[in-house]
Amino acid sequence: MMERYRTVRGSGQLEIVIKKSRFIGHIMPVTTEEEAIAFIDDIKKKHWNATHNCSAYMIGERDEIQKQSDDGEPSGTAGKPILEVIKNQQLKNVAIVVTRYFGGIMLGAGGLIRAYTDGAVAAIEAGKVITKVLHREVFVELDYTWLGKVENELRGREVRTGETAFTDKVTLTCLPPDSETEAFIAWITDLTQGQSRITEGQRLYFIEGE
Repeated sequence: MMERYRTVRGSGQLEIVIKKSRFIGHIMPVTTEEEAIAFIDDIKKKHWNATHNCSAYMIGERDEIQKQSDDGEPSGTAGKPILEVIKNQQLKNVAIVVTRYFGGIMLGAGGLIRAYTDGAVAAIEAGKVITKVLHREVFVELDYTWLGKVENELRGREVRTGETAFTDKVTLTCLPPDSETEAFIAWITDLTQGQSRITEGQRLYFIEGE
């Protein structure tokens, strides 16, 4: 799993007008090709009367899945520019559709490339770029006498935390960055003088800064 990657927060759309043609950029975060195809098909249904619905998506830790479609525009003038924007913005797991309603003025190949590039940029702006960082669940079981001290130290270090379970002992769910897991466990062990029981859970992505 990637330590961090850039994607978008959610779906969004933004319209721009270029020489009387309307270009509507749509974006959606996706994790599978099936999700990307379903998103593209949905936009095509909503904009069934558009001149073109051109698209591109890139999915996978190593960008294994990359597809593009000119949807009737001259080859290389729509899908490829959209895909290049995704690459240049270093985004992963996103699908973009740029819908065009022809306004009566021909743009030429260069004009189309610029228009679809701008449409893709508009879509990304609407989706809001975020960075997701990989974290690891670390469960810390300890006696109640340690709770106040450990919670204060976690706050002081600004460690992300999850739910706390209260039974005969207390179990804190800590969520340090995955790359810092080993150091975090060593720190907690030292802090509690070896009197805590520590187990690791699953890896999860969280939005950086939130």
